[in-house]
Amino acid sequence: MSNQRAGKTHRAGANDNGLRDMQIRNFFRTSKQLLEDTGNEDAAFYFEQVEEHISNGGSIYTDDRQSISRILGC
Repeated sequence: MSNQRAGKTHRAGANDNGLRDMQIRNFFRTSKQLLEDTGNEDAAFYFEQVEEHISNGGSIYTDDRQSISRILGC
């Protein structure tokens, strides 16, 4: 019999937030391309703004109007 206590355990693997951010960034990138292909350059601009914000390490998980305006370049 051992007097050793059980070791702490943690979940192995990548952080889910990084994967989710990458999927969201890819969504905005693809949306921008589709909008440009169909002649909707104005809308594509805003999708590109969000894509760049995420690529630069920013978060879009906010409900602050000023932050959202800054992200969209308004």
